[in-house]
Amino acid sequence: MSAPGTMLSRPPAPAGNPPGVVPQIVLAVLCGGYAVGAAFGWGSPEVAAFMGDFGLSFAAFLAAFSCGLYARKRRTRFRPAWMLFAASSAMAGFGNGVWGWYEVVQGTTVPSPCLADFCFLLFAPPAIVGLLVLAKRPVTRAGWVCLGLDSWLIAGSLVTLSWSLALAHTAHFQGRSVAQSALSLAYPLLDIVLVSMVLALHFRRSSVHRSAVNTAVAALALTVLCDALFSSPLLREHYRSGQILDAGWFAGSMLLAYAPWVARRAGEECPEEDVKPAARRVQPHGSRPIAGSLAALTPYLAAAVCTLGILTNVLDGRRIDRVVLFTGCTVVLALVVRQGIMLLDNITLTQELAQKENHFRSLVQGSSDVIMIAAPTGVLRYVSPAAAGVYGRDAEELVGSELASLIHPEDLGRVVHEVRRFLAAAPEDEPTTRIECRFRAGEQRSGGDGWLNVESTVNRHHGGLIFNSRDVTERVRLQAQLQHNASHDALTDLPNRALFTERVTQAVTGRRASDHDTAVLYIDLDGFKQVNDTIGHQAGDELLVQAARRLGDSVRSGDIAARLGGDEFAALITGDGTRDRAAREFRIHEIADRLRIKLSEPYRIDGRDVRVAASIGVAFADPGVSPAGLLRNADLAMYRAKQAGKGRVELYAPQMQSEVAHRAELATKLRTALHDGAFTLLHQPVVELAGGRVTAVAAHARWRSAQGILFTPAEFLRVGDRGRFTDDGERTAELDRWQLEAAVEQAAARHRAGYPVPVAVRLSARRLLDHALSPKGVESLLTRHGLPSRALVLELSDSDSRIPLDDLERRLVALRRLGVRIALDGFGSGYAAISALRRLPVDVLRLDRGLVDGVVESARLHKITAGLLRIAGDLGMQSVADGVDLPEQVLALRSMGCTHGMGMAFSGPLDEHRLRRSLTHAHYPVPDLPGQSRAVVLTGSGLPVRHGGLTGPDSLMHPPLRSNSETSVPPT
Repeated sequence: MSAPGTMLSRPPAPAGNPPGVVPQIVLAVLCGGYAVGAAFGWGSPEVAAFMGDFGLSFAAFLAAFSCGLYARKRRTRFRPAWMLFAASSAMAGFGNGVWGWYEVVQGTTVPSPCLADFCFLLFAPPAIVGLLVLAKRPVTRAGWVCLGLDSWLIAGSLVTLSWSLALAHTAHFQGRSVAQSALSLAYPLLDIVLVSMVLALHFRRSSVHRSAVNTAVAALALTVLCDALFSSPLLREHYRSGQILDAGWFAGSMLLAYAPWVARRAGEECPEEDVKPAARRVQPHGSRPIAGSLAALTPYLAAAVCTLGILTNVLDGRRIDRVVLFTGCTVVLALVVRQGIMLLDNITLTQELAQKENHFRSLVQGSSDVIMIAAPTGVLRYVSPAAAGVYGRDAEELVGSELASLIHPEDLGRVVHEVRRFLAAAPEDEPTTRIECRFRAGEQRSGGDGWLNVESTVNRHHGGLIFNSRDVTERVRLQAQLQHNASHDALTDLPNRALFTERVTQAVTGRRASDHDTAVLYIDLDGFKQVNDTIGHQAGDELLVQAARRLGDSVRSGDIAARLGGDEFAALITGDGTRDRAAREFRIHEIADRLRIKLSEPYRIDGRDVRVAASIGVAFADPGVSPAGLLRNADLAMYRAKQAGKGRVELYAPQMQSEVAHRAELATKLRTALHDGAFTLLHQPVVELAGGRVTAVAAHARWRSAQGILFTPAEFLRVGDRGRFTDDGERTAELDRWQLEAAVEQAAARHRAGYPVPVAVRLSARRLLDHALSPKGVESLLTRHGLPSRALVLELSDSDSRIPLDDLERRLVALRRLGVRIALDGFGSGYAAISALRRLPVDVLRLDRGLVDGVVESARLHKITAGLLRIAGDLGMQSVADGVDLPEQVLALRSMGCTHGMGMAFSGPLDEHRLRRSLTHAHYPVPDLPGQSRAVVLTGSGLPVRHGGLTGPDSLMHPPLRSNSETSVPPT
């Protein structure tokens, strides 16, 4: 295979926008204007003196304010440097201000020394430290030593030259005091130190804020240059404020004021770790930065300058000053020490490089993955030794061969397409890619012409490609096995429900017109539960395996048998083109009866004969029937066979849909009752066990019969179902929607009336996933009635294992994001509640009333309930106990940490009038001690019951306690 051309090169994207032109123009105009004014004397000596003193003071204070403002706004690691530059500029501003005070305000000669001299002396130290902050910090001790030696090499050479040219005359100048002589030497020496730091750190500056650092270094260099000119005796004797020399100081201050803001305009405010990779990408391969070369040569150039200066004085016959001689010797000594340190450092680096190279070679040669480097032409230039173990071919054999000759022909086109796409993409957008193909194996692995599944990570390398390949043959086989396991039953290896449904769909939707006699057989083993209960589950599994084997052997090759789950099997019998209805029914019935007889024969398990029967339902793929309808019809026929006595075959008949029709009729009755207002809503207070305060109300739907008696919705459905009530969530969907709508509407009305109590509505998990209860739908409902979202609590009333927890979790998270609180009802009633607590976002835990009924009498139940409440407390959730009917239960639950309760100990479900009257008091009496008399409570009717002829508070006793969720069913 030939690699398609060279890599596409793209110019690097600019780091940011170019610097603004307007600030640069303003800076140039200010500096140029000041220079023109200084060159022409400002028109008068008074103006020249003012501009030469207070003008420089203003520029220095402007630089101090600019650097300080930037350091305050930008929290970068260079913030101390800009603060130091601000302090340095402030010292210069104070010095010029003092100078102007003497010259301009008082009109006298500036004394020497004075306060201005000390301010000017304090200009250099903060600037020197600031340059140290801007520079790259050495990471080793040797680096710090070399930095110090480099600085002294530069400073020593400058001291040698300066001393020979001017400083010696200044030091021996007669007629000056010690302080004046010290000041005369301090200015140039500090400038020499500052220049040394500028030169030593110029090539060591950080790559971050490069433009700002360059501008700051240029400003300090300009200032030092002007200081050096001012320090010369000839120029200083004739210096007057406002001359052209002041223009250099003014420009230096203005550049320093502009310096910190250059980074923002140049778009260089990025982390150092982001700039370095970009610099590495732009730098051509094999090139060396010029800045690095100059930085390495700077100390040696400084030492050469120092040596040449001394040799020049010797050759000219001039006497060498002791200071020059001492300084030159220290420079040479520093150079020798630095060279020794560099030699030791180079030896260490060479050893580390050799060690890393050996380590890298060991990693490549010892890696279990095969590393191959392919040239742009597709020829392999390098193959690691791991090829012998992975491919069964020696690395020397593969080097020089075409990669295309090693890839399976069916995979070659896909590999070439992926390689071309990868090379056409930008390296920064897609640094690597993955390719999976079949690779020719050697005789050591496959005996000749075998193929291995290979996965390769591909990287670019000098126009070619690097392949990091590994053998994934076992993984591919495992994936195939996993796919088989996903579509087959793990116990019997028969197709599972998903694969069987897929095959039924293919048979129904893709059959010919003559294949309408295709049938589905739904099979159930009668008596299988008794086998599990008497012999054990292991024997039951063995029975299922034998039954599956019999079923698979009994169907034809073109048919398919499957295990749907448990002891339920199915078979898809394809048609033979028979159009006669009686003939096809006879044929399928004969096949089903043969299967029934075969499956009903004794099974030999653990040395004993085990007998089970088989009930089979048959449904034909009549025109117009859907795959799901076909399976449903066969299921209905199987249940009819079991109801008819088991161990028989039943054909599906349309009359079996009567049950479905009856359920639809019951749903119509429910809808009519809702439309006629036969349902009403009661609310039961949720009371805080600590103080008796009503914190919420729970909504309960009730059906009012013709006699005016209130019944629960479950009892209404049981009566309508003539005693054959089964759980059918579809029938209660409209009732749940009505209950939620009515609860929100009444809660909003109570809020407007001054009773801001949240309302809790109990809904099933299946109902919470309905489209009507989407977050947008709930938000629209709350907005329409004007109820705050925090005033609605949705209680998850069941834990159906068929409901996917992932979907339910996403729905509840979205509802909580609106502000709606979520409660878990019936907590502690089964393992599903614990699973829901682990996965679902829950705010409130509502204990099942089964835990509350015996919490006082049963020590075991007491410990269980206390543990569950401790879980709720540890998770930061509120806990509500359902069915709190006795004061003793209140005391026990409160001692366990339960925060809220609801039940007959406080109140039963109330209508709206009694509820508002109860909310007006907002408190219920809560017992404090076990021996305390029972308080008066409100029953479901809202009235206490008098006992006998006693009077007073003690005469009010509880009515006979009964469940608030169940009532007796009237005769029909």
